Amino acid sequence: MQHAVGSPLPPPHQPGHGPAAGWSPAAHHPEPPPGAHRASAPVPPPPAPGYPGPPPATPPVPPHAPPPQHAPIARHIPPPPETTGHVPLPPGPPVAASSVPPVPNAASDPATSVLAVLLIGPAGAGKTSVAKYWADHRRVPTAHISLDDVREWVRSGFADPQSGWNDHSEAQYRLARRTCGFAARNFLANGISCILDDAVFPDRPVVGLGGWKRHVGPGLLPVVLLPGLDVVLERNAERAGNRRLTDEEVARIHGRMAGWYGSGLPIIDNSQIDVPETARVLDDVLTRSIASPPSW
Repeated sequence: MQHAVGSPLPPPHQPGHGPAAGWSPAAHHPEPPPGAHRASAPVPPPPAPGYPGPPPATPPVPPHAPPPQHAPIARHIPPPPETTGHVPLPPGPPVAASSVPPVPNAASDPATSVLAVLLIGPAGAGKTSVAKYWADHRRVPTAHISLDDVREWVRSGFADPQSGWNDHSEAQYRLARRTCGFAARNFLANGISCILDDAVFPDRPVVGLGGWKRHVGPGLLPVVLLPGLDVVLERNAERAGNRRLTDEEVARIHGRMAGWYGSGLPIIDNSQIDVPETARVLDDVLTRSIASPPSW
């Protein structure tokens, strides 16, 4: 094939290079002088009757043009939900230690509500027994968290309060309470109620109730379990290990717990009732607390 005016074709373009050195399109295609006419390509004669003629010319594809490609179809594949064990977490970031969510549900029926309950009482009041029974017999998932159990996770270096309340026992108590609060918030975030038990003293509100409210949330429902001193002494005598206190220590703690009277918190005297009946009374107390939350 020749150019229409007979000028040579430019050298082929090499990949990665510009035009050949020394070649200029203007040098090989000079403008015709004024008045001159460019030679035009010969026009092919019309086809003979009865013949379709040659097919239309297809424009050539540049030798270095990349073949046409189809853009991939973007498909959104959602990531698998984050899970804790077999319970899917709700959408959003994990519960941080500094954020305290409220209790998710506060319906009028405590048997079917997602609740966070703090059962307060002296040693021997039956807190652990009542809390376990209440958690075992609810119609919705419920966890029991005992602060004493969490404190005793520390084996070597355990600061036993019976040896004296000092900086080490205070630090381990605060650490156990934060651990219990973190566990309670995670249970609540997954729709699981929880009941915590602790011997909170009314004359230390910042360390006791204030700390629990800060670590668990403003929807925490505190209830005091306070039987008579003779009942507490009898139950304490049946204990073993470091859970058993001296009679003098039990009497001192019981006397301090009496400060809850007049505090506005609900108090259950379970001196004459067994564990199942105490759990039923606890449900009644929680129903009233949900309808009219105590100020604390």
